[in-house]
Amino acid sequence: MLSDDDLSQRLNAWFRAEARPLPWRHPEVTAWGVLVSEFMSQQTQVERVAPRWQMWIERWPSAAELAAEAPGEAVKAWDRLGYPRRALWLHRTAEIIATEHDNVVPSDVEALLALPGVGTYTARAVAAFAYGERHPVVDTNTRRVLARVRHGIAQAGMPADRDLADLEEILPHDRAEAATFNAAIMELGAVICTARAPRCEVCPIADSCRWAAAGYPDNAPEKRPKQARFDGSDRQVRGRIMALMRKASAGVFPAEALEAARSGPLSDDEQPTRALESLVSDGLIVRYGAELQLP
Repeated sequence: MLSDDDLSQRLNAWFRAEARPLPWRHPEVTAWGVLVSEFMSQQTQVERVAPRWQMWIERWPSAAELAAEAPGEAVKAWDRLGYPRRALWLHRTAEIIATEHDNVVPSDVEALLALPGVGTYTARAVAAFAYGERHPVVDTNTRRVLARVRHGIAQAGMPADRDLADLEEILPHDRAEAATFNAAIMELGAVICTARAPRCEVCPIADSCRWAAAGYPDNAPEKRPKQARFDGSDRQVRGRIMALMRKASAGVFPAEALEAARSGPLSDDEQPTRALESLVSDGLIVRYGAELQLP
């Protein structure tokens, strides 16, 4: 087994040689660009995020430039990334950064946590990847690598506070190396130490993996409940309405929105109305007289 220092050095060397060329990893990307990438990557594959991120940053290279636009423009630009409330949160975050932080994304974790839509992971990720601060940054991929390498368990259990302490134990003391290690262990989980088909034969730290040393036991914790199917779900019906709203050059009448909702499978007759009302409740659609518009 490698020592913690040797493990981090080997994994960082692998990352520097093999990391995917994601656009927000370019050294010239600003803290705002990092923040946008973290918002977009929440529950969305990076392959889908990359082209949308590029278009977004070209249009709004700073928080102030996004804040100057109506929130509805952010919702339109979000397109089909899913969970469009993230676009509203990002717009509100841009307003706060522009007015309360002189258009500079905060580097302090507590200040970042005060921004709409920023949780424990995103705050630490921005502090580490944009500013090189030494914080453990733990996502799903990181947790899976830690479960296998450190604990000999096939899959990570439910997220817990101990996850941060688990990574802190092996995080390099050097700030730059720590930031790289955060990205490296995350990358390893995303492309090699995957959930269903880990490529252990090319893993740079396979000789320090307790799960591999134990013979790959099927000892994963109890599985989480399966996510509800997307076809016919409220999410899908909401998406049909939002697709219509993004394309509309003027206001949309409720009857048109409900017709768009009915353009595919439904789970029940009330679903179109329920989906529309939930979008209004979330602030993604605003009623102006008899019409509906983006905010």
